[in-house]
Amino acid sequence: MTPIVAILYDFDKTLCTTDMQDYAFIPSLGMTPSEFWQKANRFGWENRMDGILAYMFTMLQESRSRNLPWTRQGLVEKGRSIVLFPGVRDWFRRINAFGASQGVEVEHYIISSGLREIIEGSSISGEFKEIYASEFYYDESGVPVWPKLAVNFTAKTQFVYRINKGVLDVSNDRDLNASMPDDSKRVPFTNMIYMGDGLSDVPCMKMMRAYGGQAIAVYQDGNRPGVEDLLSKGRVDFIFPADYSEGTDLDATVKNIITKMSILDRLTEENTQQLKRIGWDVLPNQASLFEAPQEGKTL
Repeated sequence: MTPIVAILYDFDKTLCTTDMQDYAFIPSLGMTPSEFWQKANRFGWENRMDGILAYMFTMLQESRSRNLPWTRQGLVEKGRSIVLFPGVRDWFRRINAFGASQGVEVEHYIISSGLREIIEGSSISGEFKEIYASEFYYDESGVPVWPKLAVNFTAKTQFVYRINKGVLDVSNDRDLNASMPDDSKRVPFTNMIYMGDGLSDVPCMKMMRAYGGQAIAVYQDGNRPGVEDLLSKGRVDFIFPADYSEGTDLDATVKNIITKMSILDRLTEENTQQLKRIGWDVLPNQASLFEAPQEGKTL
């Protein structure tokens, strides 16, 4: 079976240039992004509310108070206005082709606190195996009535586990929480790369590094000091300008990581086959080529 390498992305300021609501939704209310986010944040602070739920409530409240209703399809349409960083549009094709040349299949996932509906309207929505993002529940007319999913910063980590186990359906908690041998998990943590832009990504970044994956932070000029701090504190492995064009340092490093993952996978498979040939039972938790046999185990 072809090994899988999964690249997990934040969306806002990682693949696109600013918060996705800023391009079209907030202007449609007659507000500036600054006005909207100040109001949403203040509402959250005053009511001790999760920040993601606070901004989703503010979207509903402000549209209703202005008699500017919207539907799911209308929100998807607003995703057409998203501005991507250089090189993003053809990044996925190039990285997929490179992965194939190294004998691995590359899959791409979004894990975002933004809105799934807006992401679906972007020009790259079809590139992802799954999009995990905040989302509204809609009535039969397509009108939003309630948050369906709110993805805050720490909640992002549950989706890393879903990708690891191959349990992609967010309503399937039973299989997500069930015990599963490491060698049965669909995408090992060691075959994952997480790409984000700042503090909201730290839980996933730390998780990647703790479990043997890689974490990358991208930056624009304005947030370079922030990502340099992430690097200095060991929360990411690498930082790069948010330019995904072919030949950039970001492009070269991701390809090098994929090559490393491909080589490690082949070495681990060879190790496993040799153990089987000499009669050693491959243990459920024996996930690493460099792990010593359990004490007391005899051949």
